[in-house]
Amino acid sequence: MPETKSILLSRDCHVIQIPNGLPSHLPKGTQVWVMQSLGTSYTISTDRGQMFRLDARDADALGLSTIAIEDTPRLEVFREEMIWEQLKTIFDPEIPVNIADLGLIYSATVMPLESGGKRVQIKMSMTAPGCGMGNVLKADVESKLSRLPEVREVHVEVVFDPPWHPGMMSEAAKLQLGFDLDYGAPSSEASAFRVVR
Repeated sequence: MPETKSILLSRDCHVIQIPNGLPSHLPKGTQVWVMQSLGTSYTISTDRGQMFRLDARDADALGLSTIAIEDTPRLEVFREEMIWEQLKTIFDPEIPVNIADLGLIYSATVMPLESGGKRVQIKMSMTAPGCGMGNVLKADVESKLSRLPEVREVHVEVVFDPPWHPGMMSEAAKLQLGFDLDYGAPSSEASAFRVVR
C-alpha cells in the first residue's frame, strides 16, 4: 500500500486505467492515493492496487487545486525550442520522467504549410510495444503541440523501430531513476530534432 495519505474522491471521476489505457470511472467516495502528480495529470491507486490516470482538471475531486493548463499565446512567434519545452511537460504515468528525457521522442520535424503556418511531425515510441498508454500519450503530444503559435497541423506516429531501451534516456533521467550513466547509448535528443525549411 502507498505511504501517502489516502483521499476519498469528492465526486465521480472519469479516469484512464494504467497500464492498459482504457477509459474507466471511479465513483464518489472511492479511496485513492496520489502516486505521482507531474505535468497535467495525476497517477492514483486504489485500495485494490489498481492504478489510474486522473486529468488535472479533476484535481478538485482529490481536494487539490486544479493545475492551470496554460495555452501558449498564439501571438507569440514559433521557436523550435517550444516543441521540446512542451514535450517535457508530458509524463509517463508509471515513471516520474517526461517523455523527452525518457528518450521516447525519435524525431520532431517542422515543415511550412503552403496555406501558412507549420506542420509538426513527431515519431515517438513507448517503453514497451504492448503499452496501453500509447494512444493516451500520443493524444497528449498532439494536444500540447497544437497549442503552439503558428502550428496548424500535428501528426504523431508511434513506432517501435528501433526498439526503445533505457540507454536512450537523458543523463538526468538515468540519474533520477538510478541507472548508471554509462548504461547504453547516449541520449539522442539533440540529433532527433530537424527543421525542414
